[in-house]
Order: sequence, then C-alpha cells, then structure tokens
Amino acid sequence: MPVNRRRRSAAVVAGVAAALTAAVVAVPSAGAQEGDFYTPPATLPAANGDVVRSQPADFFIDPTKLVRADGTVNRIMYRSTDRTGAAIAVTGTVITPRKAWTGSGERPVIGYAVGTQGLGDQCAPSRQLAAGTEYEGLFVAGLLTRGWAVVLTDYQGLGTPGVHTYMSRVVQGTAVLDGIRAAQRLPAANLPDHGPVAVAGYSQGGGAAAAAAELAPTYAPELKLAGVAAGAVPADLAAVGKSLDGGLYAAFVGYAVAGLEAAYGIDVGPYLNAKGKQFLAEVKGQCLFDSIPRFAFAQTRSFTADGRPIDQLLGQEPFRTIVTEQLIGNAKPTAPVLVTHSLLDDVIPYGVGKGLVQRWCAKGANVKFSTNLAPTHVGGAVAAFPEEFAFLEARFAGRAQRSTC
Repeated sequence: MPVNRRRRSAAVVAGVAAALTAAVVAVPSAGAQEGDFYTPPATLPAANGDVVRSQPADFFIDPTKLVRADGTVNRIMYRSTDRTGAAIAVTGTVITPRKAWTGSGERPVIGYAVGTQGLGDQCAPSRQLAAGTEYEGLFVAGLLTRGWAVVLTDYQGLGTPGVHTYMSRVVQGTAVLDGIRAAQRLPAANLPDHGPVAVAGYSQGGGAAAAAAELAPTYAPELKLAGVAAGAVPADLAAVGKSLDGGLYAAFVGYAVAGLEAAYGIDVGPYLNAKGKQFLAEVKGQCLFDSIPRFAFAQTRSFTADGRPIDQLLGQEPFRTIVTEQLIGNAKPTAPVLVTHSLLDDVIPYGVGKGLVQRWCAKGANVKFSTNLAPTHVGGAVAAFPEEFAFLEARFAGRAQRSTC
C-alpha cells in the first residue's frame, strides 16, 4: 500500500525541520554535535525498529568528496536488541534514491550489512559514508541506481557506546532487521510502510545477512522479505579462526575475541600475556586498514598466556559454548537465499560457506549456492556483485528461485 496520509504529513514536517537544521549546519561535523548524536538517551522508544532520532547526512563515493551518491541521506538512531533481548540503541544510515520509483509495486528497501569495518567508533559506516571512505560505497551506489532504498546498520557498539559486538550472530541479525523497520518508519525517508524488502551482505555482512535470514520468521515476521544475498559467510567461527591465524588478516581474530568478550560480558585478560593484552587494546580502537598492516601474519600463540594459538583457546570453556552459539545454519530461512563464495577465498574457507548451505538444505530451505574462482576474499566479493544484483531484481519481480540443494 502507498505511504499513508499520516506518514505524508509527518514527512512534510520532517522536511521543514530538516531544511531549518541544514540552514544552521549544512553537514554534521566530527565534533561535539556528531558525538552527541551517537549518545543514546536515557529512555528508548517502546518498539524495536522505532526511530530515536535522525538528521540529514551525506554519502560520498570518494574520500575527496567530489562524487556524491544520488540519494537523500539520513543518519538514524533506532531501537534494537542485544543478544539477550535487552533494548539497545543502534545507529545507521537510510538512503532514498531521488528519482521516482518506476518499477512494479512499491519501492523496495535493502537492508545492507557491511563487511568488517574495525572496532573503533570512527569506523562506523554512517561516519565513513559521510567521509567518502566506506569501501563498500560503490556497491551501495549500485543498489541506489536500481531505484532501491538502502539502510546500512552500524551494528551494536560501532559509533554508539561500548565495544562493537563483532561476530555476535544474533545481535548482528537483529540490527539489520530493525534497521529495515526504522527505514520504513522514518518520515524523512518517504518509504512504504509495508513494502518489499531484502537483505544483502558480504563477509561480516554476509554473516549478519545470513543471521537475519534465520531470525526474520520469528523476530520480524511482518517484514515482506523477498530474499537474502549472503556472500563469504563466516558461518563457523572455529574454522575461520584457524584460517586467519598467521595470515594477512590475523587482526580479525582480535576483532572476534573483543567482540564476543563484549557481547557475553567475559574477561579474556587472564588468558592473554602482556603482548596479547596490548593487541586487544589496540584493535578495539582501530579501523580495518589500520589493523591489517599492523598485525599482518601475527601468530596468535605469541599473544596467549600459555603459548597456545587463540583458536585452541576458543575450543575450551567458557569460550567453546560461546563460539558454538555463533554457528549459522541451525535454523531454516523462509525467504530464498543466495550464498556466494570464492573457491580461492583467503579469509573465509570455501568449505565454511559450503557447510552452511548443506545445513540449510537439510532443513528444506530454498538456497542457491554460487561458486566463483576469483582470487582472494576481495576478488570473491567483486565477482559476486553482478549475480547479487540479478538475484535481488528477480526476487522483487516475483520470480521464483530454483534451489541448488
């Protein structure tokens, strides 16, 4: 159904307010005002997906800020839940294409789950989009050119207070789903209340997208989820951890340890030596391109108190149960899912993606598993983009997917 009259009136009011705000501050700066935006109020709204606050923002494709994405951009804070179900505030960005929607039905909304950004608050996608430093900006721009609205979550603790709960399965999935709800409820975005939606993501974002696919039937059953595109899904953290140790992306092990420590309220300090504690302290404040060269090819046995690699440490309690809880594939998605993975992925082993598909297929899910031969993790993402666009177009057109199960 079209946006209702109440929403249209609210959109007019919001537009006037936005214009007045823009007259005073054209672009939110990185100073006190932006910091205030990311500080949650003492009381959150009643429902998950309700908008706490919003403000006009920017989305530049390049760090020189010469190329602006073609869309109306709003930074948002909305209510979501942590892994225990407690209410939390999460920030993100909603982008509505400026051109009128000419496709069939109502304008779709894509809940886009970004890949690994880092753990520092400065790494939040909502901040990087405005700075022109979001490395997935080109793919997001491609979604916009097709007329689809996009909402990108910052996830828990990325921008907002606390450590980002990196790789915590449930909270990553709920942040994506509640971001879609928030986009539909934001008057300034002028989006349908109950239009078609989809989810897409790669790497960490692939994990968040896959988790959202599993959670949607019970957590957000009102969303008209047409499909989920999940690439290079880190569905089995134990297997991924072994692959990362000593490699170019060894810092990701630190991200995962810090993220799960924050999500579960445990203290990993006693298991680390002085070098390991320094490692964890550093990655908590860094972004992706700071951490990768800083800790490239690090052997995690040099970080632990007893000299064991961190993946072995995670194989004992209390970590074993926590890592097991992050396994994706134990619940059946009800929407069609596309899973892509490069056979030559150097970050997330191909077998991890294949194992996820096998678990979903065993549960009767509609899954298409697409393998490419692009070298490296980054190459696998680029190779998958055209198929993901085609998948989303087909789902919004109402065409059925033929499962490869």
